[in-house]
Amino acid sequence: MILLVITVACSCNNSGNKDHTVVFKGIYSFGPEVKSFKDCDNGREFWVTDSSKQLELKYSQLNFEKPYEPVYVEVEGMKIHSDKEGLGSEYDSTLVVKKLIKITKEIPQDMCR
Repeated sequence: MILLVITVACSCNNSGNKDHTVVFKGIYSFGPEVKSFKDCDNGREFWVTDSSKQLELKYSQLNFEKPYEPVYVEVEGMKIHSDKEGLGSEYDSTLVVKKLIKITKEIPQDMCR
């Protein structure tokens, strides 16, 4: 009986982590075929899904002449495995953006290279 209680308690804790969001800081590029994010902390690249509906909107409001211009962003989100098919399939992970914290054309050189 004790083993059953421990097993249930552990599975509840693990399921809660799936929706756990964290703050990511990095370089975001957006265009017709690419929505990518490069993490400043570890250099990993992710496909981006914008569930906040603010990241792509604010990026387009920066009025770039060409697509894919990099910007610095701070977002709240979570990482998931990328789909096996579609535009993001070449990335092993997808960053699901839940909230846009900051977006700027100025990329901090001391943090992101």
